[in-house]
Amino acid sequence: MNTPDWNVSEWLNVEGPLSLEGLKGKVVVMETFQMLCPGCVATGLPQAQRVADSFSPDDVQVIGLHSVFEHHQAQGHRAALEAFLHEYRYTFPVAIDRVDDAHRQPATMRAYGMQGTPTLVLFDRSGQRVLQHFGHLPDLVLGAKIERLKEARGGTGDQAKHEARATREDTAESCGEAGCLI
Repeated sequence: MNTPDWNVSEWLNVEGPLSLEGLKGKVVVMETFQMLCPGCVATGLPQAQRVADSFSPDDVQVIGLHSVFEHHQAQGHRAALEAFLHEYRYTFPVAIDRVDDAHRQPATMRAYGMQGTPTLVLFDRSGQRVLQHFGHLPDLVLGAKIERLKEARGGTGDQAKHEARATREDTAESCGEAGCLI
């Protein structure tokens, strides 16, 4: 599966920018979110913090990707995101997806073909995207996938066999409990 570079404008909760290349050797868990997405607030971001708290940072790096495709005036400002991260006590690094004025979707979200937020993306130790899931993935399922990727020291293994799937939990509304559709 093609793994495009992250195209972000800035980083929060970290000293400097991160990259897939620089994180090789670690399993990377990326939670794509919007501050005003009910599914992100209720399930996606709390799960990302649980993962960050549960796994050694030597093995697993959690990253948030703030990817705003709606309500730009309310959530498109760095100060609002900083306050949100502080109030909810999210300590993992968070990147701000680059706004692309020519498209509705931000750059990384579009490059990865995401359907909305929350979207969970897993990368193996070699930096390859092995899973992409729109909506909520149960903690036990996610934990098992992370453990399998941790055990695969040599990069992509048969257990990861590029499980990339972008499931869609359709709703009548663009934003609901499950998340926000593009």
